Amino acid sequence: MADFTDFLRADRRLVMLRTLAEMPGYAANSSILAGALDKLGHAATRDAVKADLRWLAEVGLVTIEEAGSVLVATLSDRGQDVAEGKARVDGVAKPRARHGS
Repeated sequence: MADFTDFLRADRRLVMLRTLAEMPGYAANSSILAGALDKLGHAATRDAVKADLRWLAEVGLVTIEEAGSVLVATLSDRGQDVAEGKARVDGVAKPRARHGS
């Protein structure tokens, strides 16, 4: 079960990075990200989202600011490279190739 939990966590982190890459200013708060994850099939608690954001910040893929009860994450250049599959970080899933246009 730990392997599947790790797989889900790594995929959730990738989805968060890819979501940030599509946001104006490459930024979103933890509440927005939790909603996006839910719509994309990840039933993550807000605490799990915040923990993932803190981890992503520790490895330099995002910067975070506290704004009341939410965290505001901004994608770093390195985070964008990981989201696009140009760089790899253990703990974040590798993006699959996109087919079609």
